[in-house]
Amino acid sequence: MIDWFNVTASGYQQLGPKPEELQRSKCVLGFIPVIYYSILLCVGVPVNILTAVALSRLACRTKKALYYYLLAVTGSDILSQLFIIFVGFLLETAVFHRDVPALLLHSVSAAEFAANHASIWATVPLTVDRYVALCHPLLHRQISYPARARRTIAAVLALALLSGVPFFWWSDMWRNSHPPTGLDAVLIWTHVTIIYFLPCGIFLVLNSLIIRTLRARPRRQRSQEGPKSAPPRRLGKTTAMLLAITSVFSVLWAPRTAVVIYHLYVSSVHRDWRVHLAYDLSNMLAMLNTAVNFFLYCFVSKPFRGAVRDVVLLRGGPLHPRHAAPHPEAPTSASVSSLCSGNIKRSQRDSTALSPAGARKPL
Repeated sequence: MIDWFNVTASGYQQLGPKPEELQRSKCVLGFIPVIYYSILLCVGVPVNILTAVALSRLACRTKKALYYYLLAVTGSDILSQLFIIFVGFLLETAVFHRDVPALLLHSVSAAEFAANHASIWATVPLTVDRYVALCHPLLHRQISYPARARRTIAAVLALALLSGVPFFWWSDMWRNSHPPTGLDAVLIWTHVTIIYFLPCGIFLVLNSLIIRTLRARPRRQRSQEGPKSAPPRRLGKTTAMLLAITSVFSVLWAPRTAVVIYHLYVSSVHRDWRVHLAYDLSNMLAMLNTAVNFFLYCFVSKPFRGAVRDVVLLRGGPLHPRHAAPHPEAPTSASVSSLCSGNIKRSQRDSTALSPAGARKPL
């Protein structure tokens, strides 16, 4: 990032630069990363807090599992901004110049990776929920309710936090002069698998199945209803939001994944200024992913825009509107409500058939 001496602790005086310090790469960006991360933090944290408040209102109002999953993604983004951007990039690097105890550096590194994994893997239950809702709607009515969503989110976040523990031994790419060791190779491949390859594989498979189902549905309707069938339905806004979130993540995190693998096998960040520059730019691009979801939600979702407007204008709004359909809290509620509605309709038909107004008039 910034052209400071590549030391972790400066507890002793050095008479002159070491040979590896003479060979270390220079950061050509200067203070641009510090300015960028400061702006990103000042904009991203308030925006994500606003997003969390709006999603909390929607979750309480509609009782939909979707908003609980989006709330988990937003909370994980806030943790990433605090640990990675504020503590890692700004405090440790820009303020303390990495002149802090090594134990603290490694502990913060483990916390950064845990928050990063949580931010990305919180999107996976959302993708699975949308896939089940579109491809298996009857099953979705049985298994998708707020209590199950909260348990799923808690399990995913706990596993994501535990996955950050091995990265306590992550080496500093900017300042380590030695080539990557065997432990570095294991940690790097574990990192890129957890952070990019595995979630992107899940997103690619499930999103492909969703798009194939949406394309096959109009053809099935036309074959059943004939040439005068209804026009095909457009892509749902919830599905469009999911595709936008996963696509933005795949694009923003791809450069950093490629640079980390290049650092492992081709040229080191410490020695090659071009790799150093690519690594800085890819980190800046990847951290942008923690602040863009608010704008995607506003662009796609009208209820979210309304909730944000209520929060900004300090309007409370009813938690349970009169015209909102009740969402089942447990899977048995859907079956009971459907049986009750069926019985009501049958009783209405029977009363209509037996009423005097429906009888034939005598000639």
